[in-house]
Amino acid sequence: MSYWLDSTGDPPLAPSPLTDADAVVLGAGIAGITTAYLLKQAGLSVALIEADERLAAGVTGHTTAKVTSQHGAIYAQLTSKFGVDTARAYGAGQQLAIDWIETEAAAVGADADWSRRESYVFAEQPSSADGLRREAEAAAAAGLPATFTTETGLPFAVSGAVRFTGQAQFHPRQWLLELATRIPGDGGTVVTGTRALGLTEGDPCVVTTTAGEIRARHVVVATHYPIFDRGLFFARLEPRRDLVVAGFPSAAGPDGVPAGMYISSEDRHSIRTTPADDGRALLIVGGEGHRVGARTSVAKHYDALAAWARERLGLAEPAYHWLAHDLTTVDSLPYVGRFHPRARNVWVATGFGHWGMTNGTLAALLLRDLVTGTENPLAGVLDPQRTTVRQSATEFVKANAYVAARFVGDRVDVLAVRRGIDSLPPGAGRVVTDGTRAIAAYRDDEGGLQCVSARCTHLGCLVVFNDAERTWDCPCHASRFATDGRVLAGPAVRPLPAVTPPSD
Repeated sequence: MSYWLDSTGDPPLAPSPLTDADAVVLGAGIAGITTAYLLKQAGLSVALIEADERLAAGVTGHTTAKVTSQHGAIYAQLTSKFGVDTARAYGAGQQLAIDWIETEAAAVGADADWSRRESYVFAEQPSSADGLRREAEAAAAAGLPATFTTETGLPFAVSGAVRFTGQAQFHPRQWLLELATRIPGDGGTVVTGTRALGLTEGDPCVVTTTAGEIRARHVVVATHYPIFDRGLFFARLEPRRDLVVAGFPSAAGPDGVPAGMYISSEDRHSIRTTPADDGRALLIVGGEGHRVGARTSVAKHYDALAAWARERLGLAEPAYHWLAHDLTTVDSLPYVGRFHPRARNVWVATGFGHWGMTNGTLAALLLRDLVTGTENPLAGVLDPQRTTVRQSATEFVKANAYVAARFVGDRVDVLAVRRGIDSLPPGAGRVVTDGTRAIAAYRDDEGGLQCVSARCTHLGCLVVFNDAERTWDCPCHASRFATDGRVLAGPAVRPLPAVTPPSD
């Protein structure tokens, strides 16, 4: 479990029926909750609908929660590909998101462990230093508080780093639950445990859910991976995950803990701390990133990350571990705006990369303006139909070639595994075939066997067993399922159906 979930309860929200509204917001992560809060502030009636029983318990509840405009070494890339104006607009938007959270938190009396910190992108290899100097120059030219430095406060040597001053960190779930409690009443409702299944566009739009239908003038899709395919976002997003471990440094480790927020430009190891309930600094370390559904042992990646944190930072046995899921767009800018070119009142926010705290907040601020007809300088920069998406054709082709290879290749590979259920040990899963059936088989700790279809209910790719989380993960578009087939993460909205075990 993530620390953010373990250290928070759930607000006492009264059960709410589906109620027609001016706006329906699908998804209660940082983008969805903030959007619903802002739209209610703007005078609209709002219905916030979440598939999980808990709010901010999905991707947002499994983040490292850095609130920063320093998104890796992105500003040199943006300036080179799209010009300094795009880099400046993107950076200004991130800074706006930081300031808005701080101002709004003070206004509603939410502490949420908010703390201003310096943020660093660092490198250890001398060959990487020049690239970071260029990044510092590009970021400064884009108006960001950036300088190049070799002093970071890390307990190991670096060849250089880009430092951003005035950044922040917080407890994301404490913050979002405070906002969520302010949505119900006066035209606002929050509905949990209800999954959206379909959408009919019109005036009003009709959203079909597991609890019935709801009508609204506007629909905002903030479900991380968009659950409706008409925008073709599944072909324009790359799903990735990073592993996170958290715990306390051992007495034999380095003196003190790093005071800033850090990410490596080389292997993307991420470092920050947060105050634990007992006053100690909980060290949060991320890394070992790979594509969702990759043919790899997630458990071994956890072991490797824990070993790195122990060697470099003196982290004792991790008290927590979790997966952070991210979606990257083909041009590295989020998609925020109309769901598809002909959409009139259906909106989307997705593709926040590894930086959902500021991008999700910025998306909500932009969506409020789009819904209310207010001009916003970022509308064109983040428009899902923008020209820079077409300019990134190489990344588009690479992403879809990978999906095509997995769609076909996994079917060929699994044909070789026609049996193997009997030898399946407790806690393990395997995809096997029985005639024309592809079966995802899992044996629980008591020896019981669970068999579901191995074909993802989104577009039919074959799922892969995640040995650390004990889930079935889709390698094509990152849907995730429990071992009994329940949907844990979209874009799939329907469970993997139960099937009979393979015949002898």
